[in-house]
Amino acid sequence: MSAPGDEDDERLLTTDYYSLLNVSRDAKEDEITNAFRQLSKIYHPDKHYTPRKKKLAQNLFTKIKHAHEVLKDKHKRAIYDMYGESGLRTEDLEVISRTKSPAEIIAEYERLQREREERRLEQRTNPKGNISVTVNATDLFDSYDSEYDYYSASTSIDISGMSVSQSVECPLTVKDTVIIGGELSTHNGTGDGIFVTTWRRLTSDKSWAELEMGVGGQMSGSVKFFRQISPPCFLTIAGGLQQVRGGFKPTLVSLLAYQFDKNLQGRITWNALAPSSVATTISYSSEKNHALFTVHIGIKNSFLSASYTRKLLEDEGRIRGAFRIGTYGYVIEYGVEKKITKFSFLKATMVVGLPVGVVVKFRLMRGNQTFNFRVNLSEGLNPSAVFYGTILPSLAYFGIRKMIIMPYLKRQKERDIERKRSENAEKLSERKKEAESAIELMKESFERCIEIEEKKNGLIIIQALYGNLEASESSELYIDVTVPVQVLVKESKLILTDNSTRSYLPGFYDPCIGEDNKLFIRYKFHHRLHQVTLSDNEPIRLPQQKHFMKDELGGSSTRS
Repeated sequence: MSAPGDEDDERLLTTDYYSLLNVSRDAKEDEITNAFRQLSKIYHPDKHYTPRKKKLAQNLFTKIKHAHEVLKDKHKRAIYDMYGESGLRTEDLEVISRTKSPAEIIAEYERLQREREERRLEQRTNPKGNISVTVNATDLFDSYDSEYDYYSASTSIDISGMSVSQSVECPLTVKDTVIIGGELSTHNGTGDGIFVTTWRRLTSDKSWAELEMGVGGQMSGSVKFFRQISPPCFLTIAGGLQQVRGGFKPTLVSLLAYQFDKNLQGRITWNALAPSSVATTISYSSEKNHALFTVHIGIKNSFLSASYTRKLLEDEGRIRGAFRIGTYGYVIEYGVEKKITKFSFLKATMVVGLPVGVVVKFRLMRGNQTFNFRVNLSEGLNPSAVFYGTILPSLAYFGIRKMIIMPYLKRQKERDIERKRSENAEKLSERKKEAESAIELMKESFERCIEIEEKKNGLIIIQALYGNLEASESSELYIDVTVPVQVLVKESKLILTDNSTRSYLPGFYDPCIGEDNKLFIRYKFHHRLHQVTLSDNEPIRLPQQKHFMKDELGGSSTRS
């Protein structure tokens, strides 16, 4: 498994067989064979007469032939779908040996993969960390009356609490994992600490169990069990003992959840031991919206709470609002969460209510590390604390983002792109030559396709560009793919499947590694101009009425 940052490098070093043949990943064998036959009409060496073109065709025909051989073989295809080209490389030749039966091939390959998985598990620790800091800034807003001005010298902002926790995973087998962690905390000068060991075991494909032991200032132990009762329903039961003053306190909590549909889930949580309580939660979640409604009834505390989160997909952020009202008072919350870098998220929440007062919370998540900052602004409902706690963090965020974060990310992206281009310059040059060779071999098919489409006023590609279409006219970050796109037109239709990237298509290559590629197509159908710009992996089906250019004169630019 490659690292996230290596995704663009993999584009250059591997080939997507489905994209190469322009078939979907669930294509039937006859579809794959038909696609191969169509490409063979262009790239088979016998279709060309000059030695140079025969050589060019031989190289490209070998690639499409290999892709066809893999995808038409259900065993090779299964391995390729799971592990990509790496699963078919020379070190695994014994797996695809024809001296073995299909069942033996799959069994042997799965054995090799299990061995690799076990070696990978030995190297994985998945460290997680959490740092929480509580800041007391109530002196800024809860000042004394004028007759007590002599106390003003003591006005200060101090750290009243802090905790640090860390855990690492130690996989023993594919089913068994040991998690070792600990936490140190201090509050108003009093410290505490605990060391926790957890053993987690997958008991089946529908259940798991967990045993946890804690040693430190307070001893604790717990057992947790999970069971998938049916596809939409699961049950969790957790019980344990926690050391308290004078002995141990038992706990027993169960949760039953049911998925009514893909968006709606219901949960019932029962705390069986003192203080006993029952909570019912309804959760609704869709691509852009998330809502939660809870009714909690308990001996000591009962409350009603609701929250709503709006997901801002384009801005990679969220806006959240919530309220809670019960026997101990009420709380209103509102806040935002924003992705600030590739692996970092920043969350800010304002909490107002009784008896909590006014509190602003910040959370920074960087990979598996989480940093929490709680700032207590006022012990009561102070309007000034609410106003400044809302406005100042917002202004600070936008100022820092504009002056520091965005320039830094821009420079980092430019460095990464330049590094990838430099490291893969040779491979990129090979892909470019291969694409140029493919286009040269397509010329006769291109002219024949144009002639056929012109006779019936069909689909004619006027211009097709692929790459970074926002680059300047003199830039080399996009390429002309008019010829290969026209050749893909069959019976006045252009259909491109939603595979990983267009750069694998014959005649294409990635001209701008590390950037978002798009495909621009201007075409003529029934003597009427159309144009469309699509993202790299978006499925394409032309012609479409919505692509029609109403103002043909106004739409004469080369790109949208």
